[in-house]
Amino acid sequence: MSQFPSAEWLELYQSKENLLNAYSNFNEYFSEKELYNRPLHHINMGTVNFPTGEIIVCDPLTYLDIESEPYFTKVPQGVFPVDTVVVEVEEDHFRYAATRIKFSDKKAVKHIEALLGYEDLTELGEDEYFGFTVESGLATIVDVATRDQFCDFVNRWDYENDEDKNLYDDFFAAEFKRSFEKHPQFQREGGDWINMKIPNTDADLPMIQTGFGDGTYPVYFGYDENNEVCEIVMQYIDLELAFG
Repeated sequence: MSQFPSAEWLELYQSKENLLNAYSNFNEYFSEKELYNRPLHHINMGTVNFPTGEIIVCDPLTYLDIESEPYFTKVPQGVFPVDTVVVEVEEDHFRYAATRIKFSDKKAVKHIEALLGYEDLTELGEDEYFGFTVESGLATIVDVATRDQFCDFVNRWDYENDEDKNLYDDFFAAEFKRSFEKHPQFQREGGDWINMKIPNTDADLPMIQTGFGDGTYPVYFGYDENNEVCEIVMQYIDLELAFG
């Protein structure tokens, strides 16, 4: 269910907006070929379908369940491209730095952290963020309708398989391997990303390795000159902090 922030929370949110602004320049992330003396590469990971516009970003293997909640800000409904920027940490050693979903061709003039609508903003400080927690080294971005279809799939899979089987080892590992075989550039042999249809559905399920593995990562909505949401960015590596 969508969150409906209280008037008091929204007032505090608006007063704290300067602390929720992204420090990084994501327009550079997705347009430049090099930043901070590190080569950047760009992967088109296909598309993702947002039928309701209520969006969830989380670790898909740990936190994508029926209780996972969308951000209070809705995005346009439709099918949109998934693009990831890769930083070459050293020769032939690559890390995924950020993933962007563009909703329009408008340029973002600011990026503000995506929130659920009930975070404690009272003591938010400079250079702090809420983010999403990763425990399996993976991130996903899905619509709430996709969340429901994923949960149905997991329940069916669990029911059809014995207790000794593991969802990643016995299902998703093969999907990651196929992704590597089809798109080997910027992936390790076992695969670093997938974008698949949930079985027996039309729901898109991207899963992407997070820059340095487990941790907490911020997500930002990009707003255009008309203050409309034009993109969402999942940041795995702060390039300036890491390499600047």
